[in-house]
Amino acid sequence: MIVVLAGDFYGHRILTAGDLVRRGFAPKALVSGPSGAYGFYESDLAIQFAVHHGYPESYFVALPNDARSTKAEADDVLAALGKWNARRIDIVTSNYHTRRAGNIYRAKAPGLEIHMVAAPDEYFSAQGWWKDREARKIFLVEWMKTVAAWLGM
Repeated sequence: MIVVLAGDFYGHRILTAGDLVRRGFAPKALVSGPSGAYGFYESDLAIQFAVHHGYPESYFVALPNDARSTKAEADDVLAALGKWNARRIDIVTSNYHTRRAGNIYRAKAPGLEIHMVAAPDEYFSAQGWWKDREARKIFLVEWMKTVAAWLGM
């Protein structure tokens, strides 16, 4: 199964997942998405975005939730995956988020084969992130979250 993590408001994660389903990597993509965007779940908005970009709605399964962190999201995603008896997943997230998210999921589900898939980000690129103000902010916030995770926060 492919899992799309919440937090991308430009559609790169959902379109990357749609492409993976189209290419036969998995029959479906589980799309995580918390509430809060004008009374909608991000998962529902992401799926409609993908449909608007030519992907069939049947490629996606919405996982509405109220998670506000990657750790909380992992609990919801892993509970849902348990219902499908998933043994192997490809997690799609932004390029800067793959390491921390992968560490969280691997710690919470050591028996699950997990592969991280980096979707491009609107502002962050590993080549030259230090040259762009938005990319520097993304880098700083991600590293603060990484250090906090190392400290068990």
